[in-house]
Amino acid sequence: MAIPGIRGTDHFGFTVPDLDEAEQFLVGILGAEPIYTLGAKRADDDWMQTQIGVHPRSVIEEIRFYRLHTGANLEVFEYDAADGQRSQPRNSDIGGHHLALYVDDMDAAVAYLREHGVEVMGDPVESRQAAEGQRWLYFRSPWGMQFELVSFPDGKAYEREAARLLWHPGNPAS
Repeated sequence: MAIPGIRGTDHFGFTVPDLDEAEQFLVGILGAEPIYTLGAKRADDDWMQTQIGVHPRSVIEEIRFYRLHTGANLEVFEYDAADGQRSQPRNSDIGGHHLALYVDDMDAAVAYLREHGVEVMGDPVESRQAAEGQRWLYFRSPWGMQFELVSFPDGKAYEREAARLLWHPGNPAS
């Protein structure tokens, strides 16, 4: 069973402390393309709490939308949170997350990040078991959000016997 008519991921939404700083990173480092902006959203009733699950007096200052190559779109929020901001969740926290980006050449991508002063977390790791053939590496945005580079130009081990493959950004029609 599935939601009727479901097609796949449309966008990933996340909140940043400074939209201009985020845009510099998303466009200048990741190569995202700005598409459109929405202005402030505030409500005098419980709309923000009912519809979005935030404090009812929180204000969305602005929302910016970006296209990220052949992958999902990004919806990036800046809030004035009426009940304050919490720290960035770690991967081990409930709600912890990261955004993984496929690259054709891991070494060139890592060198690019380092040359541009991006915080790179360690060195590329070679996956094992079903993901053998993949290399990955985490890095952080200026506001602390974790991103990951992944690359498996010759495929992953599971693909040799799988009846169905994971979607691949290098072959979006697959």
